[in-house]
Amino acid sequence: MIRIRQVLDVPRVENIEETVDRELRSLNGLGIKRGDRIAVTAGSRGVANIVRILRRVVQKIREAGGEPFLIPTMGSHGGGTAEGQIDVLRSLGVTEESTGAPIRSSMEVVEIGKSRFGFPVLVDRYAAGADGIVVLNRIKPHTEFEGPIESGLMKMMAIGMGKHKGCFEVHRQTVQFGYREVIPEIGSIILGKLPVLFGLAIVENVYDETALIRAVPASKILETEKELLVLAKNLMARLPFEKIDVLVVDEMGKNVSGTGMDTNVIGRIMFIGEKEPERPRITRIVVLDLTEATHGNGVGIGLADYTTRRLVEKLDLSVTATNAITAMTPEKGRIPLAMATDQEAVNAAFQTIGAVQPEEAKVVHIRNTLELGEMEISRALMKESRGKAEIQPLREIGPLRFDASGRIQKV
Repeated sequence: MIRIRQVLDVPRVENIEETVDRELRSLNGLGIKRGDRIAVTAGSRGVANIVRILRRVVQKIREAGGEPFLIPTMGSHGGGTAEGQIDVLRSLGVTEESTGAPIRSSMEVVEIGKSRFGFPVLVDRYAAGADGIVVLNRIKPHTEFEGPIESGLMKMMAIGMGKHKGCFEVHRQTVQFGYREVIPEIGSIILGKLPVLFGLAIVENVYDETALIRAVPASKILETEKELLVLAKNLMARLPFEKIDVLVVDEMGKNVSGTGMDTNVIGRIMFIGEKEPERPRITRIVVLDLTEATHGNGVGIGLADYTTRRLVEKLDLSVTATNAITAMTPEKGRIPLAMATDQEAVNAAFQTIGAVQPEEAKVVHIRNTLELGEMEISRALMKESRGKAEIQPLREIGPLRFDASGRIQKV
């Protein structure tokens, strides 16, 4: 194995606080009156610099005379409970102490309208009762479909703010009518019915760094998100190879991706009615562990071919089932073959790639699907990479290494 770095010329925000200040000034006023109760969305993803961004937004709302508070906006995550969602935020470093704003967590929702398909539009009761709402989220490709609007501000409103019940109603519609129709519509209904002041969109680069922060007036969220999604796709983390025999993933979890492992990275979607990606083509995927921040939620484990008993023992089956059922993706909750150790799982993957000798196998070893700036690749892929300026070899690693208990040496 050889350690490599993807060398890409990508934008990066150098000063988070100054950038947030500049973007908020561009709105020509936040639309906040003294004493207004302002809800700020806080999701369950591992967004770079999220604590600093939230803290600065909270500070600016206070300076404008508002009384900010955070609402967990993560659909059914955290086991679908108010306490579980606070725990998820805490694991991401988002607390009242770190952000300067109280967290109001409830699974209670109110109905504010109906979709054109006849389903209720449900939103968090604290959001519905606020004098103003700030929608903050990362813009990125969705893990289950492709369209002009995918994962971002509109999804945060349609699914995140819907809590468990609202999230379930949205996902029910996507099976028949598709995400690309349902998310923009539900988001637009919320924009029309609730006092959304503005959105704060975040785009990240391949190195899991903040590449852009953009403040967006509520009236321009839909059109601006379409533009930023194009940028996000150009900057997204990806594996720099089209054909891989074995992909070894050290960890998966909800803080990494909504599906534990980003489907755009691994080339597997597994959602009713959606076409599977053409690339990358990965014969076997081995995932070895869960992140602590996922709190036992292993949704997405069904995307792998092999896993470990260590991971399975960390699964909260109830939490995983809640998420998988709510998202209409029971397939992603299936448990693959669980081997006793990392070494046995990797060996099993090599045994099922067909007539390929191990020394000729195209192997990639990554920490997770979010952090792809550096990775380890086999000699066969290194040969394939000759002449590619974007792939910089860092050092020889030697064979994949395992300790006496069969645990892999992590990336």
